[in-house]
Amino acid sequence: MSSNQFMKERPVLPLLTSMALPMVISMAVNALYNIIDSYFVAQISEEALTALSLVYPVQNLINAIAIGFGVGVNAVLSFHLGAGNSRSANVGATLGLVCSVLHGVAVTAASIAVMPFFLGFFTEDETVLGYGVQYATIAFAFGLIIMLNLYFEKVLQAVGRMKTTMVALMCGFLSNIILDPLLIWGVGIFPRMGVAGAALATGLGQLLTLAFYLVVYATQKLPVAVGREFLVFDRKTLGKLYGVGVPAILNQALPSLLITALNGILAAYSQAYVVVLGVYYKLQTFLYLPANGIVQGLRPLIGYNYGAGEYGRVRQLYRTTLGMNGAIMALGTVISLTAAEPLMSLFAQTPETAEIGARALHIICAGFLASAVSVTTSGALEGLGKGAASLVISLLRYVAVILPVAFLLCRLWGSEGVWHAFWVTELVAAAAAALVYRRTVRF
Repeated sequence: MSSNQFMKERPVLPLLTSMALPMVISMAVNALYNIIDSYFVAQISEEALTALSLVYPVQNLINAIAIGFGVGVNAVLSFHLGAGNSRSANVGATLGLVCSVLHGVAVTAASIAVMPFFLGFFTEDETVLGYGVQYATIAFAFGLIIMLNLYFEKVLQAVGRMKTTMVALMCGFLSNIILDPLLIWGVGIFPRMGVAGAALATGLGQLLTLAFYLVVYATQKLPVAVGREFLVFDRKTLGKLYGVGVPAILNQALPSLLITALNGILAAYSQAYVVVLGVYYKLQTFLYLPANGIVQGLRPLIGYNYGAGEYGRVRQLYRTTLGMNGAIMALGTVISLTAAEPLMSLFAQTPETAEIGARALHIICAGFLASAVSVTTSGALEGLGKGAASLVISLLRYVAVILPVAFLLCRLWGSEGVWHAFWVTELVAAAAAALVYRRTVRF
């Protein structure tokens, strides 16, 4: 059996499970980067946690560019490997690396420059502004490292090396969780850096992850290669990389736009609501990132089988993934209904904030189960190279429905109207996703 032949020969459920499980673990670990920072920073002050909540949309945007373009690389490599065209896969991998470097340099410079102005739109508190700029300047200095990490992650996923990416992320996370308290509070030989220490700990964890990927690439034989001989201006390959990558970037970036807009609405009520929204988005990563981990296991499989003409397996992969994600979302709903206040209390420094957060989670979780349809369908369409169709679903979830609904409902029910907008939007988006998938995938 060739190195990737198992993608179209093994039974679907065990194959998807073996590909998805390392990614579920990886995505859960990835979620912990922000959770750990938030937990430790919350011990400094609520102003410090507010600063991280305001920085989070830009942080998420950088990750969105890295992940989204990586999805484009993943789709191109999976398709060409499934079709047996190794040279085209190598050209795609080489051009993907060059573009990732350029993206990293650009986002590092732009994000650091814009942060003081960005934060000023949401707060006039000098303490919050100071914490935010301090954290962002250090965290965003690792922009190039983030881009390269996600590039290597998606290349390895495209060739089925899910366990390798899991180990890489575990190395970075473990270093982050060790360094956070050491650098925040200055333990032993380490300087007391406060908020800046949290940012530096995260960046150093990402640097260790990249070092691991480079060692793997240098010491292991992979089905794809990067080299000068493959560095050609291939307009068709670039078109495919960005044809899937740009919609995927927008899919990933839209939550940042949503958080920014909702922060603007909630700030009119109280700073506590801004904190709650930031905490919610960090907590919900434990739910949606495992689901997205399964989707990441799906993408190379569905792309490979699509390239190989195995359309029956494509349909079976989609249905199996939808069932697995539905189970995760059902579990998340139960946890949110039974343990909302203890979860929120981990980050809230006042009983009022914890109570507001628990009420928000009770309302928002009504849409979790429906969101399994949207999450699965978007990932499947990206894996099939149909990025524009995937983008339609994300636009509904993050802009076209939720923002006007939130604006309207907060006029009727105050701040709670924003929380109700979440579940209303998920129901609408799920119905639209099912329709888009049926009309787009015809085989």
